[in-house]
Amino acid sequence: MTQMRVLAVGVALAAIGLASCAGQANGDAKGWYDGEKNTAPTSERVYICHGFGCTYRTSVSYRSRDLRRLRSILDSGRASPSAERLAISKAVQWQEKRVAGEVGSARDVGGLDLHNARVPGQMDCIDEATNTTSLLMLAQARGYLKHHTVGRPASRGFFLDGRYPHATATIKERGSGTAFAVDSWPHANGKPPDVLLLATWFSNGGA
Repeated sequence: MTQMRVLAVGVALAAIGLASCAGQANGDAKGWYDGEKNTAPTSERVYICHGFGCTYRTSVSYRSRDLRRLRSILDSGRASPSAERLAISKAVQWQEKRVAGEVGSARDVGGLDLHNARVPGQMDCIDEATNTTSLLMLAQARGYLKHHTVGRPASRGFFLDGRYPHATATIKERGSGTAFAVDSWPHANGKPPDVLLLATWFSNGGA
């Protein structure tokens, strides 16, 4: 196979993988879980997706001490919506570190890394959006969120607009209805996710 043909095949595979990354980002937060790959969280259990496109799912149970820790983190943001968004960022970081030992995701790299597709513990934007949404749905069901509700994951980009397809978890501020992206995909495991206006996230270039 010539070098040009190898390159063409690689680009085609990348397009298929990334197109699915955005293509699955539809429906409301509960509808995000299809009953097969993306299993909805319970009041004390999350199903962590990894391997790209939720190829693998690892069930993680949150014990009483885990739930107390999560509540404590989110309680630190009860003073205002902006404080709660900071607390949500910390909660996402906490979950990524908490599940790393069970999932094997301690070395999950951030951003575009197609060579890690189907590698256990590595996550694409579908995995990241699902895992963050699961955490926030669990928190919402337990009454840990005061200023926000959990929105459906959102997607942007479709190659023809010059951007790679990409998905993110979202939250909506109570009262104002302003939507925010909570996007941990660009960063390595346990690092602060991007928390920004969803409108800004949509307008961003790149992946």
